[in-house]
Amino acid sequence: MKISIAQFKSKLGSVDENFSTAERLIAAAKNSDVILLPELWSTGYYPTPVKNFADIDGERTKNFLCAAAEKFSVNIIGGSVIVESGGKIFNRCLVANRLGKIITAYDKTHLFSFAEEDKVFSAGEKISVVELDGVKCGLAICYDLRFPEFFRKIALIGAEIIFIPAAWSLKRLIPRQILTKARAIENQIFIVFANSSGKSEIINPRGEILIESGRGEEILTAEINLRERVEVIGEMNLLADRNLSIDRMDIDETF
Repeated sequence: MKISIAQFKSKLGSVDENFSTAERLIAAAKNSDVILLPELWSTGYYPTPVKNFADIDGERTKNFLCAAAEKFSVNIIGGSVIVESGGKIFNRCLVANRLGKIITAYDKTHLFSFAEEDKVFSAGEKISVVELDGVKCGLAICYDLRFPEFFRKIALIGAEIIFIPAAWSLKRLIPRQILTKARAIENQIFIVFANSSGKSEIINPRGEILIESGRGEEILTAEINLRERVEVIGEMNLLADRNLSIDRMDIDETF
């Protein structure tokens, strides 16, 4: 599977200009199987008041992603955008397939309280795994990366790749690089991390960096071999070796 990350730093609040940038980068990556955009690419991270920049029910974003996906016959994981739906505001990822159809939506589950996301966004309540060209793909957004139990649930559903749009500060680059590797190794999956601030990367199930970007606008492309995941699991099947009785174990508090 040929995967491209369309990395760019959105201009805060400049929605029309950001849509134009995304359109140009998608066209540049059109020969890929999957294109991934960053977190909150249409608005930047994040303009206030958020409600004024919300895409109502995601309609503009849906129309844009579907038109581009159909035009180039490519799967597009639409990063995330601010969406107002049912009177609530979500940080939402929309996915369009090669036919130009929206096939799933995922709302960011873990809200970054440090940036007061929990005061303006509603948290998602479901995990999303979708098939793209027959490959099971999971979705997460930025801060979700810090929660291993969330990724484990996605892996247990059968995801082979987890795509992560992000707006992760490079001030916290080292922990992020460790976390992407850890999530890949412990779940024996590929991780595709698209960061608006730069240093996007694709990680294999051994925790090795297949490709990494610089810090500016860039199309980052790599061909991943899904047989590699089968080989890794064949050598050491971590999910099969879990001792599920741990959930029923007593806690020894004698020390």
